[in-house]
Amino acid sequence: MSERTEGEFSAWRDPSHEGHESTPSRHSVTQRSLPVPDGLDGMRLDQVVSRLFGLSRTAAATLVEAGDALVDGYPRPKSDKVTAGSWLEVTLPAPVTAPVVVAEPVTGLTIVYSDDDIVVVDKPVGVAAHPSPGWTGPTVVGGLAAMGQNVATSGAAERQGIVHRLDVGTTGLMVVAKSELAYSVLKRAFKEREVDKRYHAVVQGHLDPLRGTIDAPIDRHPTADYKYAVMSTGKPSITHYDTLEAFRSASLVDVKLETGRTHQIRVHFSAMRHPCVGDLTYGADPTLAARLKLNRQWLHARELGFLHPRTHDEVRFVSDYPDDLKYALDVLQDAS
Repeated sequence: MSERTEGEFSAWRDPSHEGHESTPSRHSVTQRSLPVPDGLDGMRLDQVVSRLFGLSRTAAATLVEAGDALVDGYPRPKSDKVTAGSWLEVTLPAPVTAPVVVAEPVTGLTIVYSDDDIVVVDKPVGVAAHPSPGWTGPTVVGGLAAMGQNVATSGAAERQGIVHRLDVGTTGLMVVAKSELAYSVLKRAFKEREVDKRYHAVVQGHLDPLRGTIDAPIDRHPTADYKYAVMSTGKPSITHYDTLEAFRSASLVDVKLETGRTHQIRVHFSAMRHPCVGDLTYGADPTLAARLKLNRQWLHARELGFLHPRTHDEVRFVSDYPDDLKYALDVLQDAS
């Protein structure tokens, strides 16, 4: 799932690469048969296969086009709508082998705080949270391993200690669990929305109202598998924002996430026709991005606050803007 197909990123892959399947292999397969549930009545066949078997839309479409998904005994086009109760027979590919964590120094990855339970890092651009199929770039877990930091062993092997993630193209603060206690407590805290996650974003134009809440469900984009979109079928997604400074062509906003969906901030502001500056995938102006010398979205995980998993004391961390975002902000301010 590469945003390089749209030409804006040359050094690294799409921020939503994580959890994506590679091309299905037919060397080892599994046969599954079941009726189409009522809740999927009327959906496209590739979408039904995707949802039932946890595949990406691209992998599901490839499977359907190969004739490996039969409806009532017959192959059907991927765009065909299926009805509840129809009998679905699917030949699933062998599971993709989980990527291996390689200890590798990551330029620009810094430790903000560390103790026996947690490590808080400031993540640079172009770094993924953890390895995933198709991603060959640097990762936070690999960088921490190279620094001699041991993380919790809970979770999948390639993402042990990871309790939340940032897009590859988003910089800023991440907390990683080092102890099993911290992993358990922090996973619950993120799920229960008890963590204060604040981002700064520069979005195109001026928001109306200047302060507000975006409450719109998010799901995978219906046609572009590497993107997400506001969809009635999506998961509840809530973003609070407050304009900090207005420029001639853009606005600096403080963003507080109530939920944490993939690409949530980028999708929500794009849906309001105020995409993050530099975010060509979600409709940003390429001319403005070029003038600001941005090859990624202007989005930074500015502040992170939570109760320490062992002491229960409140801890809070703040991250400065990296150089590329500072430069873009300076240009906008000088032009206003």
